[in-house]
Amino acid sequence: MSPDEIAALFTRSDGSYAFARWGRPMAPVVFGVDDDTLGVVKGALEAVCELTGQGMAETDPELGVNVMVFFFRDWDELRHVPDLDRLIPGLGPLLEQLEGADANQYRIFRFDEAGAIRASFAFVRMDAEMAQVPARTVALNQAVHTALLWSDTAFTDRSSLAQAADGAVVLRPEIGALVRAAYDPVMPPAADDPAHALRLSARLTRES
Repeated sequence: MSPDEIAALFTRSDGSYAFARWGRPMAPVVFGVDDDTLGVVKGALEAVCELTGQGMAETDPELGVNVMVFFFRDWDELRHVPDLDRLIPGLGPLLEQLEGADANQYRIFRFDEAGAIRASFAFVRMDAEMAQVPARTVALNQAVHTALLWSDTAFTDRSSLAQAADGAVVLRPEIGALVRAAYDPVMPPAADDPAHALRLSARLTRES
């Protein structure tokens, strides 16, 4: 991937460059799925955590859990989740906005003092479109989108996933390599300068 292609993945629709990676292992909890699907979601998160080199934890010493993934059929269901409005200030207006946009997914990140990701909330509304997507595809997509603070337009033109020769859905190799490069210990946990993309590109070149 060229530096410009990398920069585009972290350049938001307002033109600002914003990159962040996790500063701690993910400790996830998943709501709204059966046991079989829970295993699929956690398996996808584990696979992505292996790429980051940080692994996945049972609990976070500060927060208990730091990745919350919600699956549901209607945004209104979130209004009835106990204490969710305390975890996410402004939940009511946000839900109205998502309902108005007929959105089927949304993510929120929280950051530590160094700018690294310390917590994330992922919401997946299983509308008619999403219900047609295999569980593994949905899970892997959510996992990779949780691994880094991507641009809000990062994967609008091309998915982060691809289909392997055997028909399995996998992470695009260049995206997997980019995640590994982003978690190189010499790289910063957060960046707002587009020159950061040059450093990521250099690490990808070194890997190849």
